[in-house]
Amino acid sequence: MSLLKFASLICFQKSNEGIIKLIIVTGGAGFIGSNIVRGLNARGINDILIVDDLTDGSKCVNLSGLDFKDYIDKDDFIEVIQSGRSIDKVEALFHQGACSDTTEQDGRFMMKINFEYSKAVFSWATQQSIPFYYASSASVYGDGNIFKEEREYERPLNVYAFSKFLFDVHIRKLLSKVDIPVVGLRYFNVYGPCESHKGSMSSVAAHLHKQLQLGDTVHLFEGSGDYLAGCQERDFIHVDDVVAVNLWLLENPQVSGIYNCGTGKARSFNDMAKIMISHYNRGEIVYIPFPESLKGRYQSYTEADITSLRKIGYGYNFISLEQGIERYARWLDAK
Repeated sequence: MSLLKFASLICFQKSNEGIIKLIIVTGGAGFIGSNIVRGLNARGINDILIVDDLTDGSKCVNLSGLDFKDYIDKDDFIEVIQSGRSIDKVEALFHQGACSDTTEQDGRFMMKINFEYSKAVFSWATQQSIPFYYASSASVYGDGNIFKEEREYERPLNVYAFSKFLFDVHIRKLLSKVDIPVVGLRYFNVYGPCESHKGSMSSVAAHLHKQLQLGDTVHLFEGSGDYLAGCQERDFIHVDDVVAVNLWLLENPQVSGIYNCGTGKARSFNDMAKIMISHYNRGEIVYIPFPESLKGRYQSYTEADITSLRKIGYGYNFISLEQGIERYARWLDAK
């Protein structure tokens, strides 16, 4: 796409309220990105530019029910911003685009997509004075048991986590030098609608649902480390809560920094499986061998310390695992 053609796509008209402002969502066809677009739509905001890579065309399903101004491929978008071109009247940029495959071992690819691309988008946002909200990850904490937004607790175990960690480090160095809101959210284990394109990287909840559609058993890992079978614990957060935090930040531009985005309460995989089984009133848990490929690179326990999130004023309750799984299962059943 030429710069001229791109410029013609982003046109603004005056309304009774003044100039229409645009919101940019990178990764807008993905899991969390498409849910953010849906959340914006629910608030009457449709002037949205979606940036994504539709090489996997199945992701277009996530966009089919959404309202937005335009779409641009991520490579065309980076060409535009690296040219230094401005886009007038951008209200905010939600940078959700990334390679989220935690098993990807191509470090050069991961760093290019998750680190170098993110640096370029952030640099452009600061030059254009655009509030910048980006997706970090709880994976930066590695196999520790303290999940506070402090350097001493960050020990990434794989290149995906390292790419996210390194961008957080980059942001920390520059936070005091920019005069726009800049917020990184360290997502914990997110589940919910519009994740089917992720395949094996879909949430445990999605896998459990699929298994119960195919039979009467659900599979969980046997014990690992000090954990018995299915007793590994994660901070599972429904994607609706992730959207709520992001949009609260949009309404509170005084906030900057890096914050955990989890419920603050760890639950076991056994808990999740039992809730899903109860929803369908059938099924049993079968424990399978713990994969050799994950040994030493697996978070058996996560629980967000949300003290900092509460201190900045986010006071809303999070959806419980019971409520979240019921909500998600009903959505999947309707599909």
